[in-house]
Amino acid sequence: MKYRLAFLLLSLPLCALAPQGTSRSIARGVTQDSPRSIAIDSRLAADAGLRVGDRVVIASEPGMPGDSVVVAAIVERRADPAEIARGEYRIRLHLDHLQALLGYGDRVDRFAVGTRDARATRDAVARINSAAYGFRAHRSADVAVETSRTFAVVSRFHRAIGTITIVASAIFLLCIMLLKVDERRRDVAALRLIGCSSRTIVGSVVLEAAAVAVLGSLAGIGVGAAASWIVNYHYQAVYRTPLRFSIVTVDIVLLAVTLSLVLGIVAGWLAARRLVRTPPLALLGR
Repeated sequence: MKYRLAFLLLSLPLCALAPQGTSRSIARGVTQDSPRSIAIDSRLAADAGLRVGDRVVIASEPGMPGDSVVVAAIVERRADPAEIARGEYRIRLHLDHLQALLGYGDRVDRFAVGTRDARATRDAVARINSAAYGFRAHRSADVAVETSRTFAVVSRFHRAIGTITIVASAIFLLCIMLLKVDERRRDVAALRLIGCSSRTIVGSVVLEAAAVAVLGSLAGIGVGAAASWIVNYHYQAVYRTPLRFSIVTVDIVLLAVTLSLVLGIVAGWLAARRLVRTPPLALLGR
């Protein structure tokens, strides 16, 4: 059974409604005048149909005599990626109540120590590790890194996919621009014959490509925001967590618009330069 200070993880069979009329709680043979209070997570409240003020019985093991307690609060889960796949229910108890319930005595499996700064953290880690054999202190940042390795691998995988997609889309965009500009060879030949300079023609094509890139970026941002909302709506309901699985940030939008604009301008410039270097009569097929 895993817990951290006043946190106790219980499965659903360990928590059941107490009989009506129960007015006293029992903690290993010690009677109390009023039941203790607990806080439960929203997932347990939804699955068990519990509300604030309900009276339940908690025990250290299924079928064992337990304590009658009152639900004092319902707590929403944090947006922690490490807790997404966990199916446990979480109950918060007072520390003395938890010790009496488990018969664990003045012992803990793990505890957290708050420090003022990085230097104090290093000193605390060194002193705790040298205090006794079997003790091992870790910085919270190191624990977060260790538990987030899976997400780091997924992030690198997504970055690799994104890079490949950008390169492939750039090649595809260049091919499309070459085909589109090549379809206007007669118009370009007419402009060249009436005296328009190559710089003017290239500039007009580049401006048109930039406008198309900006419009495409705006459309892409809209599609991305809609897709992100659908993903969050679905998976937040599946895992019942406030964690956002997909986000569209300002950095992502700026990167997408910049890449689109740069690739559009480069593709338009290359396509236009290829066309204006061809003699006008050759463009007309003569």
